[in-house]
Amino acid sequence: MGKHSNIIFCNEEFNIIDSIKHVSAQMSSVREVLPGRRYFIPDTMKKQDPLTSDFQTFIQTMASTAANLSKALYTGFTGISPVVAEEICYLAGMDSSIPAHSVSEDAMIHLYRQFSYYMDDVRSGSFHPAIYYEDHRPTEFCALPLSHLHGMDAQVFSSISSLLYTFYSTKNEWTRIRQKSTDLRHIIQTALERNRKKYDLQSRQLKDTGNRDQYKIYGELINVYGYNLPEGSRELKAFNYYTNQEILIPLDPVKTPQENAQRYFSRYNKQKRTYEALTELIRETADEITYLESISNALDIASSEEDLIQIREELIQTGYIRRKFTKKKVKITSRPFHYISSDGYHIYVGKNNLQNEELTFRFASGNDWWFHAKGVPGSHVIVKTNGDPLPDRTFEEAGRLAAYYSKSRGNQKVEIDYVEKKHVKKPGGGKPGFVIYHTNYSLVIDSDIQDIKAAQD
Repeated sequence: MGKHSNIIFCNEEFNIIDSIKHVSAQMSSVREVLPGRRYFIPDTMKKQDPLTSDFQTFIQTMASTAANLSKALYTGFTGISPVVAEEICYLAGMDSSIPAHSVSEDAMIHLYRQFSYYMDDVRSGSFHPAIYYEDHRPTEFCALPLSHLHGMDAQVFSSISSLLYTFYSTKNEWTRIRQKSTDLRHIIQTALERNRKKYDLQSRQLKDTGNRDQYKIYGELINVYGYNLPEGSRELKAFNYYTNQEILIPLDPVKTPQENAQRYFSRYNKQKRTYEALTELIRETADEITYLESISNALDIASSEEDLIQIREELIQTGYIRRKFTKKKVKITSRPFHYISSDGYHIYVGKNNLQNEELTFRFASGNDWWFHAKGVPGSHVIVKTNGDPLPDRTFEEAGRLAAYYSKSRGNQKVEIDYVEKKHVKKPGGGKPGFVIYHTNYSLVIDSDIQDIKAAQD
């Protein structure tokens, strides 16, 4: 809670019994908060009480502001938050961003009707406390359903107290994880920036070798047609038998035709060697960028401090972090995500490259199915088949999990490669989590996993 928050205990007559913080007349000229004083709601900037406001009051309040519908609701009526204002607009089927004073009377009547229904639930105590999660992170909570957050996972509670305890303790845990991952993110971001600059430089250098074949042709044509060139010639007009066109070849007038040809062959060979070396370096740099992006994705989906410990261990193994020599051995307790498909099949999702490696090459059997988002960093997804042919619905759910736990999360269309595990191989010398496969199927699917059941491990 904020530093100005207070908890005030009152009896049925609204007389103050006591409070966490006492507020005397010297501290506030508006309201004393002391045992024996009468409790009343402080000034709410002339906001209306939504529980007692009639239609006329509602119309006047909404029409008196140039704000949009949502803001007009939470600034005009006390006790309404921005998220509740959005919910009321959503229930009325109205765009919350349109100016309140521009809404027609019929539309305002409809909005007031939904506003009244919502307040009826408040008056009757028809509460259904729920926390709404986005990417497993607690994002919003409310005592009444928030149907406009239908894309988020909802956890319902029996009381607002248990909701608040869970919300803030979970949020604190996520904040702590975020803080503890700061140093890892900094290492990855620094390495990514360095490799991306290296990739751009290598690509520009590779582009400079684009004329290498032309130099070879120049050398060949000088050898073919340059035998009768006058001494001191600055160019040679020759027929290019590769393109069936005449071309002009610049010459060094102080050199013989043979020396000019040799000069062009030397340029060709030098650029050819440069091209071959740069092609290999660019491939290595691109692989390094892909690997670092996979670490970044693992940090995004890390849900506990144990996950961060395993990511740090991977960075130590790959040389990005120097290992500190201690007698205490690092204990890895992080485990993959575990889901159960609608048809009862177990689905496992790696949280990082070490888990991806473990799932694919030590946990999965040959006839299990392997899924991965195409062309982007993401988790390996394994479906245990128990030797059965999988139903289409399980393929789709595994595909959604592969899309969700990748850099393409949130996209409506994500291409997923899937193949039996026996066709997935690890290239020699490849970094953790790197695989190759040549025969695969593909599907295009969204990354919505809210209907996929998480296993209770």
